[in-house]
Amino acid sequence: MRYITTIGLEVHVQLKTRSKMFCACPVEFGAAPNTYTCPTCLGLPGALPVMNHEALRMTVLTGLMLDCDIAEICKFDRKNYFYPDMPKNYQISQYDLPLCTNGRVPLHDLAYPKDAQKSIATPDKEVRLVRIHLEEDVAKSFHFETSTGIDFNRAGTPLMEIVTQPEIASPEEAFAFVTSLKQILIYGGVSDADMEKGQLRCDCNVSVRPETQAELGAKIEIKNMNSISGVRRALAFEIQRQIAALERGQKLEQETRGWDDGASATFLMRTKESAHDYRYFPDPDLVPVKSDVLLPDARARLPELPKQKRARFIRDYEVTPYDAGVLADDLDLAKYFETAAHGSKKLKAIANWILNDLQSALTTAGKTITDCPIPPAAFDELVRLIDSGKISGKQGKEVFAAMFASGKGAGTIVKEKGIEQLNDSGAIEALADQVIAANPKPVADFKAGNAASLNFLKGQVMKLSKGKANPQLAGEILERKLK
Repeated sequence: MRYITTIGLEVHVQLKTRSKMFCACPVEFGAAPNTYTCPTCLGLPGALPVMNHEALRMTVLTGLMLDCDIAEICKFDRKNYFYPDMPKNYQISQYDLPLCTNGRVPLHDLAYPKDAQKSIATPDKEVRLVRIHLEEDVAKSFHFETSTGIDFNRAGTPLMEIVTQPEIASPEEAFAFVTSLKQILIYGGVSDADMEKGQLRCDCNVSVRPETQAELGAKIEIKNMNSISGVRRALAFEIQRQIAALERGQKLEQETRGWDDGASATFLMRTKESAHDYRYFPDPDLVPVKSDVLLPDARARLPELPKQKRARFIRDYEVTPYDAGVLADDLDLAKYFETAAHGSKKLKAIANWILNDLQSALTTAGKTITDCPIPPAAFDELVRLIDSGKISGKQGKEVFAAMFASGKGAGTIVKEKGIEQLNDSGAIEALADQVIAANPKPVADFKAGNAASLNFLKGQVMKLSKGKANPQLAGEILERKLK
């Protein structure tokens, strides 16, 4: 029997603010446990919350980037439950009046896993959103052998929850969604979205049903995924687990599961609460918010989005759609390329150097584009030296390696190493005469119709010139002399 998979995601994003959502405590990863706390974020009696307006503006900006409807009025609610990582035993969140509704996230080809990019089921798909609401993050639990420690530094950090429609059809589409969303968030400067630091976390809702069944299967949630590849692996496992259960005649029930990355399996955590279990009610300490005071500033901050940048790179920089996708995939790489290409007449050549040689050198050296030793403007000089014939393409590789090692400019390295290409036809003719005189057999073979012998003779010219002779010019001179 064939089965249909339906996936919805709830993505939690820590906003890049300096202070927490409802108090002035700093937001900083890696500080000593429980050092960035105060009566408000510890939920002590009598402490009152004060809204972080920058977090509100960033949420509105995110809604604009994702083509959401921005609510005229939103409010904050108390979501009541008992967890050890919530000091107040309720979370300040948004329920029926969130800041943003609807919207969409476009999935582009390079957002998919590499092994799935040639078999995308629905190219240029857009995943619709239900809502984006703003809330406060919880504390972080550390589980030891016989005890658990709670670090409240994270409690109260501004947290967006981005909820999709249940219309993601595969683990690969879920991977592409989180990748595309992360890229947009970084472009907008609203979050660093570093999953290793917990700045972006994902809950996956997944169900399967026979293709003959109209209604959705039981929704099973996988909590707190902290890597994009983990999202894909967990969904792939869970889909197969659910299908196997259905084929055994087992009835699936709504539940919450965790993901054990080491065992590559999900495990039961609890039966899932419904919204009424949380006993939402409006927070009496916080007034409703009118979005019209936030919109002008948010609109002024709207960046060029990745999709727009890819289109502009194709149009303005003569690169292929694939190259445009790779260049725009990393905002720092895109900025580096644009600086390198500024004023250059050889845009495609500069893109090739950056995408191939530079990326490879950075990977080998364990560096990123932000600590690249070659200034972006240096590439135009390298390209011009090759294009003018002063150095060959092979010499260009040698010059590039020296540039990466030293940070010096191409022209400086050419002078220091004395590797400028020999383009003097008279000098090359003299070398060709020496080679012809010293190699009568290859000369005779060429004249007898063995064209490959010319390559040997050209190699001898290059050897005599210590690799400096223009190889094309050397070949032309030899061929003319041997006719």
